Amino acid sequence: MSKTRASGRTVGGLRSLSLQAPAVTLLLLWMLIPLGMTVWFSLQRYNLLMPGMEGFAGLENYEFLFTDPALWRAMGNTLLLVGSVLAITVVGGVLLAVLFQQEFPGRGIARVLAISPFFVMPTVSALVWKNMMMHPSNGVLAWLAGVFGLPAVDWFSSLPLTSIIIIVAWQWLPFALLILLTAMQSLDEDQVEAARMDGAGPLAIFFYITLPHLKRAISVVIMIEMIFLLTIFAEIYVTTSGGPGLATTNLAFLIYIQALLDFDVGLASAGGVVAIILANIVAIFLVRLVARNLES
Repeated sequence: MSKTRASGRTVGGLRSLSLQAPAVTLLLLWMLIPLGMTVWFSLQRYNLLMPGMEGFAGLENYEFLFTDPALWRAMGNTLLLVGSVLAITVVGGVLLAVLFQQEFPGRGIARVLAISPFFVMPTVSALVWKNMMMHPSNGVLAWLAGVFGLPAVDWFSSLPLTSIIIIVAWQWLPFALLILLTAMQSLDEDQVEAARMDGAGPLAIFFYITLPHLKRAISVVIMIEMIFLLTIFAEIYVTTSGGPGLATTNLAFLIYIQALLDFDVGLASAGGVVAIILANIVAIFLVRLVARNLES
């Protein structure tokens, strides 16, 4: 009887593998072929403006890339952009989640309005902020500055990276709010009420009950946002085009410049490999962070 069951398990396992094989094979091809082509082109001397000069370049593209100050400026901008947006969205998301958890008139409408910016396309969001909010002559912020007797600020000239951070944070703050507000729904109100009866104030309840309860949700928000924020492109392209100079050029926009403006496919592919390695390092770190929080 045991042999029959073992045989049945084996046959069932083989049948399951045969059913999964086409989908797994297609997924692997879909992932590995573009990655393999990127690595291959990164080792080639391939510039579309210089036909006939193609050939194997070895590590020349990587050597040029790592000695180019533009790469380090772009990586610095990328890390500053990601870190600033994460800080704004996590802190703002926690505070807004606590606020919207309270009972007040029109709470349902306020929740919908607070979450709605997340569903605006990045290009549309960038255009709205560029032409309606941050315009130095006709923008809402310029009008507010005039009301208080202050000079208008040309945001994209004097504070370009700060402007991008504000636009991206406005887009991603609703996402953090949605995740954290959902996590707030599972907070044990009896525990909060017991803390109030023991004399705990609002700050004590926030730091010792609410924040520990939101720790896992905060880890998920950080992981998901960081993966997407590493590839921010549309907001930069629409508003500043990476300028002035390289002031708002991140790693994704630098690859765009090399590939579609300089037509250097080999150098752009090397930049793509660097971006893949950076994204994987960040992903490994974040997965471990989330796993540690889930275990605790």
